[in-house]
Amino acid sequence: MSPSEFESERNEHPVDKIERIASLNEWAFDREGDDEISITVEGKWTEYHVAFTWLEDIEALHVAAAFDMKVPERRRAEMLQLISQINEQMWIGHFDYWTRENVVMFRHSLILAGGAEASASQCESMLSHATDCCERYYQAFQFVVWAGKTAREAMETAMFETMGEA
Repeated sequence: MSPSEFESERNEHPVDKIERIASLNEWAFDREGDDEISITVEGKWTEYHVAFTWLEDIEALHVAAAFDMKVPERRRAEMLQLISQINEQMWIGHFDYWTRENVVMFRHSLILAGGAEASASQCESMLSHATDCCERYYQAFQFVVWAGKTAREAMETAMFETMGEA
C-alpha cells in the first residue's frame, strides 16, 4: 500500500488557521468558502490582496498576492521580462502575470501531503513572505508600467540599497 492510499485526517482545516491569523491581526478578510480566504494587507507602497486557497487534490496551501496595477498592452512584454529577471532572484515563490485579470501576482504553495498540518508560524511566514516580496519589487513594477523603464533599468533601481545614515 502506498502512502497516498492512506486516508489523511487533519485536526484543523488550513484555511481556518489563516482566518484566525487574519482575525488576530484585525485584517479585513472575506471567507469565500471552506477552501478559500481573501485578506487585505496594508503595505508601505499599496494594499495587497492576498488569497489563500486549499487545494485538496494535491494537499497544498496556495497563496497568491496581488496589487492594483493594470499593465497596459504596450508594456506587457517589458513586464514579462521584468518578472523573469525577478524570478531568477527568488528562492521561494515566484511572480506571474495573470492575463485574465491583467495583473502581476506573487504565488507560492506549501505542500502538506499525507495529512501534514501547517503550523500557525508557517502560515504567518507564507503571508509575510508574499507581502515582503511584493513590497521589495513593487517599485520595479511601477518603473516599467508608469515610467517606461526597461526591465533591466527597473531591476537596477529597485535593487539599489543605501548604506549608512544621513
